[in-house]
Amino acid sequence: MATIFSEVTDFEKTKFISRSDKITASREAKRLILSLNEIYKQKKDPAIMEIMKRLTTLKRKYEKRLK
Repeated sequence: MATIFSEVTDFEKTKFISRSDKITASREAKRLILSLNEIYKQKKDPAIMEIMKRLTTLKRKYEKRLK
């Protein structure tokens, strides 16, 4: 569980410049959101929900720029 949170912080710090980077980032964000969702279902921790919201915002930003 601690590794997923470290992956999230690394993901949020990373800059994705090229188109292929943004595609990869969108897929990675989806994977992280789904794994956090499984943890959230068990723990019901509002902090996890906030992390998922931040990741969703980043994911939408990358997908918007891909279109």
